[in-house]
Amino acid sequence: MEKSNAGAMYKKNEMIRLEITDISNEGMGVGKTDGYTLFVKDAIPGDIIDTRIAKVKKNYGYARVENVIKPSPFRVTPACPYARQCGGCQLQALSYEEQLKFKQDKVRNSLIRIGDFEASLIDDIMEPIIGMDDPWRYRNKAQYPIGTDKKGNPIAGFYAGRTHDIISNTDCLLGVPENKVILELVLAHMKSHDIPAYDEKTGSGVIRHVLIRKGFTTGQIMICLVITNKSKKEISDKEIYFSGQEDLIGKLSQVKGVTSISVNINNEKTNVILGDKTVTLWGEDVIYDSVGEISFSISPQSFFQVNPVQMDKLYGTALEYADLTGRESVWDLYCGIGSISLFMAKKARVVYGVEVIPQAIEDAKSNAAENGIKNVRFFTGKAEEVLPDFYIGKYDDPVDDIKNTKTDEAKDNVKAPGDMKHPDVVVVDPPRKGCDRACLDTMLKMQPDRIVYVSCDPATLARDLKILDEGGYRLKRVRPCDMFPQTVHVETVVLLTRQN
Repeated sequence: MEKSNAGAMYKKNEMIRLEITDISNEGMGVGKTDGYTLFVKDAIPGDIIDTRIAKVKKNYGYARVENVIKPSPFRVTPACPYARQCGGCQLQALSYEEQLKFKQDKVRNSLIRIGDFEASLIDDIMEPIIGMDDPWRYRNKAQYPIGTDKKGNPIAGFYAGRTHDIISNTDCLLGVPENKVILELVLAHMKSHDIPAYDEKTGSGVIRHVLIRKGFTTGQIMICLVITNKSKKEISDKEIYFSGQEDLIGKLSQVKGVTSISVNINNEKTNVILGDKTVTLWGEDVIYDSVGEISFSISPQSFFQVNPVQMDKLYGTALEYADLTGRESVWDLYCGIGSISLFMAKKARVVYGVEVIPQAIEDAKSNAAENGIKNVRFFTGKAEEVLPDFYIGKYDDPVDDIKNTKTDEAKDNVKAPGDMKHPDVVVVDPPRKGCDRACLDTMLKMQPDRIVYVSCDPATLARDLKILDEGGYRLKRVRPCDMFPQTVHVETVVLLTRQN
Protein backbone atom coordinates (compact mmCIF):
# COMPACT_ATOMS: atom_id res chain seq x y z
CA MET A 1 0.00 0.00 0.00
CA GLU A 2 1.34 3.43 -0.92
CA LYS A 3 2.04 5.62 2.10
CA SER A 4 0.44 8.87 0.95
CA ASN A 5 -0.73 10.23 4.30
CA ALA A 6 2.67 11.70 5.10
CA GLY A 7 3.90 11.29 8.68
CA ALA A 8 0.74 9.58 9.91
CA MET A 9 1.82 6.42 8.09
CA TYR A 10 5.27 6.25 9.72
CA LYS A 11 6.27 5.25 13.21
CA LYS A 12 9.26 5.83 15.43
CA ASN A 13 11.90 3.06 15.15
CA GLU A 14 10.51 1.92 11.78
CA MET A 15 13.24 0.75 9.38
CA ILE A 16 13.26 2.25 5.88
CA ARG A 17 15.64 1.88 2.95
CA LEU A 18 16.41 5.31 1.57
CA GLU A 19 18.38 6.96 -1.20
CA ILE A 20 19.94 10.26 -0.11
CA THR A 21 19.48 12.88 -2.82
CA ASP A 22 20.41 16.15 -1.12
CA ILE A 23 21.95 17.71 1.97
CA SER A 24 20.22 20.19 4.28
CA ASN A 25 21.62 23.51 5.48
CA GLU A 26 22.34 21.77 8.79
CA GLY A 27 24.42 19.08 7.05
CA MET A 28 21.91 16.25 7.24
CA GLY A 29 21.30 13.92 4.33
CA VAL A 30 17.87 14.34 2.73
CA GLY A 31 15.83 11.49 1.26
CA LYS A 32 12.19 10.87 0.40
CA THR A 33 9.99 7.84 0.75
CA ASP A 34 6.59 8.06 -0.94
CA GLY A 35 6.84 11.85 -0.84
CA TYR A 36 7.71 11.97 2.87
CA THR A 37 11.01 13.72 3.64
CA LEU A 38 13.51 12.27 6.08
CA PHE A 39 16.57 14.09 7.42
CA VAL A 40 19.39 11.71 8.28
CA LYS A 41 22.51 12.69 10.24
CA ASP A 42 25.81 11.41 8.77
CA ALA A 43 24.18 10.51 5.45
CA ILE A 44 25.74 11.75 2.20
CA PRO A 45 24.08 12.53 -1.16
CA GLY A 46 24.40 9.39 -3.25
CA ASP A 47 24.17 6.99 -0.27
CA ILE A 48 21.68 4.14 -0.30
CA ILE A 49 21.09 3.33 3.35
CA ASP A 50 18.91 1.53 5.83
CA THR A 51 17.60 4.10 8.31
CA ARG A 52 15.69 3.90 11.56
CA ILE A 53 13.16 6.67 12.13
CA ALA A 54 13.91 8.65 15.29
CA LYS A 55 11.22 11.35 15.18
CA VAL A 56 8.03 11.71 13.15
CA LYS A 57 6.42 15.02 12.26
CA LYS A 58 3.50 15.78 9.95
CA ASN A 59 5.42 16.48 6.76
CA TYR A 60 8.93 15.34 7.60
CA GLY A 61 10.91 13.27 10.05
CA TYR A 62 14.39 12.49 11.36
CA ALA A 63 16.23 9.20 11.08
CA ARG A 64 19.62 7.73 11.82
CA VAL A 65 21.86 5.56 9.68
CA GLU A 66 21.65 1.88 10.55
CA ASN A 67 23.58 0.48 7.61
CA VAL A 68 25.15 1.88 4.45
CA ILE A 69 24.02 -0.43 1.64
CA LYS A 70 25.79 1.47 -1.15
CA PRO A 71 28.10 4.35 -0.22
CA SER A 72 28.06 7.63 -2.09
CA PRO A 73 31.08 8.36 -4.31
CA PHE A 74 31.53 11.43 -2.12
CA ARG A 75 31.65 9.48 1.15
CA VAL A 76 34.95 9.36 3.05
CA THR A 77 35.91 7.75 6.33
CA PRO A 78 35.78 10.41 9.07
CA ALA A 79 39.24 11.14 10.44
CA CYS A 80 37.88 11.50 13.97
CA PRO A 81 36.59 8.33 15.67
CA TYR A 82 34.03 10.45 17.57
CA ALA A 83 32.61 12.20 14.51
CA ARG A 84 29.17 10.53 14.68
CA GLN A 85 28.61 11.16 18.39
CA CYS A 86 30.15 14.62 18.69
CA GLY A 87 28.07 17.68 17.85
CA GLY A 88 31.04 19.75 16.72
CA CYS A 89 31.41 18.52 13.12
CA GLN A 90 28.61 17.71 10.70
CA LEU A 91 30.43 17.00 7.43
CA GLN A 92 33.40 14.73 8.18
CA ALA A 93 31.90 11.90 6.12
CA LEU A 94 31.74 14.19 3.05
CA SER A 95 34.86 14.73 0.93
CA TYR A 96 36.36 18.18 1.36
CA GLU A 97 35.80 19.04 -2.32
CA GLU A 98 32.08 18.33 -1.87
CA GLN A 99 32.02 20.27 1.40
CA LEU A 100 33.18 23.33 -0.53
CA LYS A 101 30.56 22.73 -3.23
CA PHE A 102 27.86 22.37 -0.55
CA LYS A 103 28.84 25.70 1.01
CA GLN A 104 29.04 27.49 -2.34
CA ASP A 105 25.54 26.21 -3.15
CA LYS A 106 24.26 27.12 0.32
CA VAL A 107 25.20 30.77 -0.21
CA ARG A 108 23.91 30.79 -3.79
CA ASN A 109 20.57 29.24 -2.91
CA SER A 110 20.02 31.60 0.04
CA LEU A 111 20.60 34.66 -2.15
CA ILE A 112 18.14 33.35 -4.73
CA ARG A 113 15.42 31.94 -2.45
CA ILE A 114 15.55 34.39 0.45
CA GLY A 115 17.06 37.46 -1.21
CA ASP A 116 14.93 37.14 -4.37
CA PHE A 117 17.95 37.80 -6.57
CA GLU A 118 17.95 36.43 -10.10
CA ALA A 119 19.90 33.20 -10.47
CA SER A 120 21.60 34.59 -13.58
CA LEU A 121 22.90 37.60 -11.58
CA ILE A 122 24.23 35.44 -8.74
CA ASP A 123 25.90 33.04 -11.16
CA ASP A 124 27.49 35.99 -12.96
CA ILE A 125 28.96 37.74 -9.89
CA MET A 126 29.64 34.84 -7.51
CA GLU A 127 33.30 33.91 -7.16
CA PRO A 128 34.70 30.49 -6.14
CA ILE A 129 34.75 29.69 -2.44
CA ILE A 130 38.10 30.12 -0.68
CA GLY A 131 39.02 26.71 0.71
CA MET A 132 41.93 25.47 2.82
CA ASP A 133 44.94 23.50 1.66
CA ASP A 134 44.78 21.54 4.93
CA PRO A 135 41.27 21.57 6.48
CA TRP A 136 42.41 20.22 9.87
CA ARG A 137 44.03 21.62 13.04
CA TYR A 138 42.90 25.12 12.10
CA ARG A 139 41.25 26.30 15.33
CA ASN A 140 43.29 28.65 17.51
CA LYS A 141 40.74 28.44 20.32
CA ALA A 142 39.02 25.56 22.12
CA GLN A 143 36.61 25.60 25.05
CA TYR A 144 36.38 22.12 26.57
CA PRO A 145 33.56 21.40 29.03
CA ILE A 146 34.67 19.31 32.00
CA GLY A 147 32.46 16.58 33.41
CA THR A 148 32.46 13.19 35.10
CA ASP A 149 32.05 9.74 33.56
CA LYS A 150 30.02 6.88 35.01
CA LYS A 151 33.01 5.71 37.02
CA GLY A 152 33.46 9.13 38.62
CA ASN A 153 36.53 10.09 36.61
CA PRO A 154 36.90 13.64 35.27
CA ILE A 155 36.54 13.94 31.49
CA ALA A 156 36.90 16.64 28.86
CA GLY A 157 35.45 16.74 25.38
CA PHE A 158 32.58 18.25 23.44
CA TYR A 159 28.84 17.97 23.71
CA ALA A 160 26.94 15.38 21.71
CA GLY A 161 24.58 16.92 19.17
CA ARG A 162 21.61 18.78 20.71
CA THR A 163 22.61 17.70 24.24
CA HIS A 164 24.94 18.60 27.10
CA ASP A 165 26.26 15.07 27.31
CA ILE A 166 30.05 15.25 27.06
CA ILE A 167 31.75 12.98 24.53
CA SER A 168 35.13 12.28 26.13
CA ASN A 169 37.85 13.33 23.68
CA THR A 170 40.99 15.30 24.49
CA ASP A 171 42.25 15.44 20.90
CA CYS A 172 39.80 17.22 18.62
CA LEU A 173 41.31 17.16 15.14
CA LEU A 174 40.16 20.71 14.46
CA GLY A 175 42.25 21.99 17.38
CA VAL A 176 45.99 22.20 17.93
CA PRO A 177 47.93 19.14 19.21
CA GLU A 178 48.91 20.96 22.42
CA ASN A 179 45.28 20.81 23.58
CA LYS A 180 45.58 17.10 24.29
CA VAL A 181 48.72 17.53 26.42
CA ILE A 182 47.18 20.35 28.43
CA LEU A 183 43.83 18.65 29.00
CA GLU A 184 45.39 15.39 30.14
CA LEU A 185 47.54 17.28 32.66
CA VAL A 186 44.44 19.05 34.02
CA LEU A 187 42.38 15.84 34.20
CA ALA A 188 45.18 13.89 35.90
CA HIS A 189 45.57 16.70 38.43
CA MET A 190 41.85 16.78 39.13
CA LYS A 191 41.84 13.04 39.75
CA SER A 192 44.93 12.97 41.96
CA HIS A 193 43.76 15.93 44.05
CA ASP A 194 40.09 14.91 44.13
CA ILE A 195 38.92 18.15 42.50
CA PRO A 196 35.30 17.72 41.35
CA ALA A 197 34.08 18.73 37.92
CA TYR A 198 31.23 21.21 37.76
CA ASP A 199 27.75 19.67 37.69
CA GLU A 200 25.32 21.71 35.57
CA LYS A 201 22.27 20.26 37.30
CA THR A 202 23.30 20.93 40.88
CA GLY A 203 25.67 23.86 40.41
CA SER A 204 28.29 22.07 42.54
CA GLY A 205 31.89 21.28 41.67
CA VAL A 206 34.91 23.38 40.76
CA ILE A 207 36.30 23.02 37.21
CA ARG A 208 33.74 23.99 34.54
CA HIS A 209 35.72 24.49 31.33
CA VAL A 210 39.27 24.62 30.08
CA LEU A 211 39.81 27.39 27.53
CA ILE A 212 42.96 27.15 25.40
CA ARG A 213 44.10 29.73 22.84
CA LYS A 214 47.18 29.63 20.60
CA GLY A 215 48.84 32.35 18.55
CA PHE A 216 49.65 30.65 15.26
CA THR A 217 52.37 33.11 14.27
CA THR A 218 53.92 33.47 17.74
CA GLY A 219 53.40 29.97 19.11
CA GLN A 220 52.18 31.49 22.39
CA ILE A 221 49.55 29.51 24.32
CA MET A 222 47.03 30.73 26.87
CA ILE A 223 45.32 28.39 29.36
CA CYS A 224 42.29 29.61 31.28
CA LEU A 225 40.55 27.35 33.81
CA VAL A 226 36.92 28.37 34.22
CA ILE A 227 35.91 27.55 37.79
CA THR A 228 33.33 28.17 40.46
CA ASN A 229 34.62 29.99 43.51
CA LYS A 230 32.16 30.07 46.39
CA SER A 231 34.66 31.72 48.71
CA LYS A 232 33.60 35.13 50.02
CA LYS A 233 37.20 36.29 50.00
CA GLU A 234 38.15 39.12 47.69
CA ILE A 235 39.48 37.75 44.41
CA SER A 236 43.19 38.41 44.12
CA ASP A 237 46.21 36.93 42.44
CA LYS A 238 47.33 35.41 45.76
CA GLU A 239 44.24 33.33 46.35
CA ILE A 240 44.35 29.53 46.08
CA TYR A 241 41.45 28.47 43.88
CA PHE A 242 41.89 24.68 43.89
CA SER A 243 43.96 22.00 45.57
CA GLY A 244 47.55 21.66 44.37
CA GLN A 245 47.31 24.87 42.36
CA GLU A 246 51.06 25.57 42.27
CA ASP A 247 51.79 21.98 41.28
CA LEU A 248 49.47 22.19 38.27
CA ILE A 249 50.84 25.59 37.29
CA GLY A 250 54.34 24.14 37.39
CA LYS A 251 53.36 21.31 35.03
CA LEU A 252 51.35 23.45 32.62
CA SER A 253 54.06 26.09 32.42
CA GLN A 254 56.47 23.46 31.09
CA VAL A 255 54.32 22.79 28.01
CA LYS A 256 56.06 24.34 25.02
CA GLY A 257 54.56 27.71 24.12
CA VAL A 258 52.53 28.25 27.30
CA THR A 259 52.76 31.95 28.08
CA SER A 260 49.69 32.64 30.21
CA ILE A 261 47.78 30.65 32.85
CA SER A 262 44.68 32.12 34.45
CA VAL A 263 41.42 31.31 36.17
CA ASN A 264 38.05 32.76 35.26
CA ILE A 265 35.37 32.86 37.95
CA ASN A 266 31.86 31.88 36.91
CA ASN A 267 29.50 31.16 39.81
CA GLU A 268 26.29 31.44 37.77
CA LYS A 269 24.06 28.55 36.75
CA THR A 270 24.27 29.41 33.07
CA ASN A 271 25.37 28.12 29.70
CA VAL A 272 27.57 31.19 29.28
CA ILE A 273 31.12 29.90 29.59
CA LEU A 274 33.07 32.87 30.97
CA GLY A 275 32.30 34.93 34.05
CA ASP A 276 33.27 38.56 34.63
CA LYS A 277 36.43 37.97 36.70
CA THR A 278 39.70 36.67 35.29
CA VAL A 279 42.89 36.39 37.35
CA THR A 280 46.30 35.63 35.87
CA LEU A 281 48.05 32.95 37.95
CA TRP A 282 51.27 32.72 35.94
CA GLY A 283 52.85 34.52 33.02
CA GLU A 284 51.26 37.24 30.93
CA ASP A 285 47.70 38.56 30.88
CA VAL A 286 47.51 38.22 27.09
CA ILE A 287 49.08 36.38 24.19
CA TYR A 288 49.82 37.77 20.75
CA ASP A 289 49.09 36.71 17.21
CA SER A 290 49.33 38.52 13.90
CA VAL A 291 47.35 38.46 10.69
CA GLY A 292 48.99 40.08 7.73
CA GLU A 293 50.83 43.16 9.01
CA ILE A 294 48.60 43.56 12.08
CA SER A 295 49.52 42.25 15.55
CA PHE A 296 46.73 41.47 18.04
CA SER A 297 46.79 41.03 21.81
CA ILE A 298 44.33 38.34 22.88
CA SER A 299 42.81 37.87 26.33
CA PRO A 300 40.53 35.01 27.45
CA GLN A 301 37.50 37.20 26.68
CA SER A 302 38.70 38.53 23.32
CA PHE A 303 36.67 37.87 20.21
CA PHE A 304 39.16 36.72 17.59
CA GLN A 305 38.46 34.62 14.53
CA VAL A 306 39.23 30.98 15.36
CA ASN A 307 40.84 30.26 11.98
CA PRO A 308 43.71 32.73 11.49
CA VAL A 309 44.83 31.20 8.18
CA GLN A 310 41.43 31.85 6.60
CA MET A 311 40.98 35.09 8.54
CA ASP A 312 43.81 36.57 6.51
CA LYS A 313 42.05 35.52 3.29
CA LEU A 314 38.61 36.65 4.49
CA TYR A 315 39.74 40.11 5.55
CA GLY A 316 41.98 40.36 2.50
CA THR A 317 38.88 39.82 0.35
CA ALA A 318 36.96 42.46 2.32
CA LEU A 319 39.86 44.88 1.83
CA GLU A 320 39.95 44.13 -1.89
CA TYR A 321 36.21 44.76 -2.19
CA ALA A 322 36.52 48.06 -0.26
CA ASP A 323 38.94 49.25 -2.97
CA LEU A 324 40.73 51.75 -0.75
CA THR A 325 43.24 54.24 -2.14
CA GLY A 326 44.15 56.12 1.05
CA ARG A 327 41.52 58.83 0.59
CA GLU A 328 38.44 57.06 1.96
CA SER A 329 36.39 57.37 5.15
CA VAL A 330 35.20 54.00 6.49
CA TRP A 331 32.72 52.79 9.13
CA ASP A 332 33.32 49.29 10.52
CA LEU A 333 30.16 48.08 12.26
CA TYR A 334 30.23 45.15 14.72
CA CYS A 335 34.00 45.61 14.78
CA GLY A 336 34.90 43.27 17.69
CA ILE A 337 38.52 43.82 18.72
CA GLY A 338 39.09 45.96 15.64
CA SER A 339 40.39 43.28 13.28
CA ILE A 340 38.78 44.63 10.11
CA SER A 341 39.11 48.25 11.31
CA LEU A 342 42.88 47.94 11.52
CA PHE A 343 43.11 46.15 8.17
CA MET A 344 41.12 49.01 6.60
CA ALA A 345 43.00 51.75 8.46
CA LYS A 346 46.24 50.74 6.75
CA LYS A 347 44.68 51.73 3.42
CA ALA A 348 42.03 54.34 4.36
CA ARG A 349 42.12 57.95 5.53
CA VAL A 350 40.00 57.36 8.61
CA VAL A 351 38.07 54.44 10.13
CA TYR A 352 35.37 54.45 12.82
CA GLY A 353 34.56 51.13 14.53
CA VAL A 354 31.46 50.24 16.56
CA GLU A 355 31.07 47.32 18.98
CA VAL A 356 28.64 46.66 21.83
CA ILE A 357 31.07 44.77 24.10
CA PRO A 358 33.16 47.23 26.17
CA GLN A 359 36.08 44.82 26.66
CA ALA A 360 36.29 44.31 22.90
CA ILE A 361 36.51 48.07 22.37
CA GLU A 362 39.30 48.30 24.95
CA ASP A 363 41.12 45.52 23.09
CA ALA A 364 40.54 47.36 19.80
CA LYS A 365 42.07 50.56 21.18
CA SER A 366 45.04 48.63 22.57
CA ASN A 367 45.56 46.84 19.26
CA ALA A 368 45.47 50.15 17.39
CA ALA A 369 48.03 51.65 19.79
CA GLU A 370 50.34 48.61 19.65
CA ASN A 371 50.32 48.74 15.86
CA GLY A 372 50.87 52.50 15.75
CA ILE A 373 47.59 53.03 13.91
CA LYS A 374 46.18 56.46 14.77
CA ASN A 375 43.53 57.09 12.11
CA VAL A 376 40.86 55.05 13.92
CA ARG A 377 38.25 55.81 16.55
CA PHE A 378 36.07 53.29 18.35
CA PHE A 379 32.55 53.67 19.75
CA THR A 380 31.06 51.42 22.43
CA GLY A 381 27.41 50.58 21.80
CA LYS A 382 24.98 48.80 19.53
CA ALA A 383 25.53 49.59 15.86
CA GLU A 384 21.78 50.13 15.47
CA GLU A 385 21.97 52.83 18.15
CA VAL A 386 25.39 54.44 17.64
CA LEU A 387 25.06 54.90 13.88
CA PRO A 388 21.66 56.69 13.95
CA ASP A 389 22.78 58.83 16.93
CA PHE A 390 25.93 59.83 15.07
CA TYR A 391 23.94 60.66 11.97
CA ILE A 392 21.65 63.08 13.84
CA GLY A 393 24.61 64.73 15.57
CA LYS A 394 24.64 63.24 19.08
CA TYR A 395 28.37 62.53 18.81
CA ASP A 396 31.19 65.00 18.25
CA ASP A 397 33.06 64.10 15.09
CA PRO A 398 36.79 64.05 15.92
CA VAL A 399 37.90 63.84 12.30
CA ASP A 400 39.96 67.05 12.74
CA ASP A 401 41.96 65.36 15.49
CA ILE A 402 42.57 62.38 13.26
CA LYS A 403 43.58 64.72 10.45
CA ASN A 404 46.50 65.87 12.55
CA THR A 405 47.86 62.32 12.85
CA LYS A 406 48.16 61.85 9.09
CA THR A 407 50.99 62.84 6.81
CA ASP A 408 50.87 66.23 5.06
CA GLU A 409 49.88 64.49 1.84
CA ALA A 410 46.97 62.72 3.53
CA LYS A 411 45.85 65.84 5.41
CA ASP A 412 44.78 67.44 2.17
CA ASN A 413 42.49 64.53 1.42
CA VAL A 414 40.65 64.42 4.76
CA LYS A 415 37.17 65.87 4.56
CA ALA A 416 35.77 68.42 6.96
CA PRO A 417 33.90 67.44 10.16
CA GLY A 418 30.66 65.73 9.18
CA ASP A 419 32.54 63.59 6.68
CA MET A 420 31.63 60.41 8.54
CA LYS A 421 27.90 61.05 8.06
CA HIS A 422 28.45 60.29 4.39
CA PRO A 423 31.36 57.82 4.34
CA ASP A 424 32.93 56.31 1.27
CA VAL A 425 32.69 52.75 2.60
CA VAL A 426 30.67 50.97 5.28
CA VAL A 427 31.84 47.52 6.38
CA VAL A 428 29.49 45.31 8.41
CA ASP A 429 30.40 42.02 10.08
CA PRO A 430 27.32 41.27 12.22
CA PRO A 431 26.55 38.24 14.39
CA ARG A 432 24.50 35.34 13.05
CA LYS A 433 21.22 37.26 13.41
CA GLY A 434 22.40 39.80 10.84
CA CYS A 435 22.02 43.58 10.90
CA ASP A 436 19.32 45.37 12.85
CA ARG A 437 16.83 47.16 10.58
CA ALA A 438 17.64 50.55 12.20
CA CYS A 439 21.28 50.02 11.29
CA LEU A 440 20.43 49.17 7.68
CA ASP A 441 18.13 52.18 7.39
CA THR A 442 20.85 54.53 8.66
CA MET A 443 23.38 53.05 6.25
CA LEU A 444 20.97 53.83 3.43
CA LYS A 445 20.61 57.42 4.67
CA MET A 446 24.39 57.82 4.84
CA GLN A 447 24.65 56.69 1.20
CA PRO A 448 28.21 55.31 1.19
CA ASP A 449 29.63 54.61 -2.24
CA ARG A 450 30.31 50.99 -1.27
CA ILE A 451 29.06 48.55 1.34
CA VAL A 452 31.15 45.49 2.19
CA TYR A 453 29.09 42.90 4.06
CA VAL A 454 30.93 40.08 5.86
CA SER A 455 28.47 37.41 6.96
CA CYS A 456 28.54 34.19 8.97
CA ASP A 457 24.97 33.21 8.03
CA PRO A 458 23.76 33.03 4.40
CA ALA A 459 20.07 33.31 5.37
CA THR A 460 20.32 36.58 7.29
CA LEU A 461 22.81 37.85 4.72
CA ALA A 462 20.27 37.31 1.95
CA ARG A 463 17.53 39.00 3.99
CA ASP A 464 19.69 42.09 4.62
CA LEU A 465 20.95 42.28 1.04
CA LYS A 466 17.36 42.37 -0.19
CA ILE A 467 16.73 45.45 1.99
CA LEU A 468 19.90 47.16 0.75
CA ASP A 469 19.01 46.31 -2.85
CA GLU A 470 15.57 47.86 -2.40
CA GLY A 471 17.35 50.90 -0.94
CA GLY A 472 19.33 51.54 -4.10
CA TYR A 473 22.41 49.29 -3.79
CA ARG A 474 23.40 46.64 -6.29
CA LEU A 475 25.28 43.40 -5.73
CA LYS A 476 28.61 43.43 -7.53
CA ARG A 477 30.71 40.64 -6.04
CA VAL A 478 30.07 37.65 -3.77
CA ARG A 479 32.67 35.24 -2.40
CA PRO A 480 32.24 32.54 0.25
CA CYS A 481 35.17 31.63 2.49
CA ASP A 482 35.47 28.33 4.34
CA MET A 483 36.42 29.40 7.85
CA PHE A 484 35.10 26.19 9.44
CA PRO A 485 35.98 23.02 7.49
CA GLN A 486 34.14 19.83 8.53
CA THR A 487 31.15 21.92 9.70
CA VAL A 488 28.16 23.43 7.87
CA HIS A 489 29.19 27.01 8.66
CA VAL A 490 30.43 29.37 5.97
CA GLU A 491 31.48 33.02 5.85
CA THR A 492 30.72 35.23 2.86
CA VAL A 493 32.01 38.60 1.66
CA VAL A 494 29.72 40.74 -0.51
CA LEU A 495 30.31 44.05 -2.29
CA LEU A 496 27.41 46.40 -2.98
CA THR A 497 27.66 49.71 -4.80
CA ARG A 498 25.29 52.68 -4.75
CA GLN A 499 23.28 53.38 -7.86
CA ASN A 500 23.43 57.05 -8.86
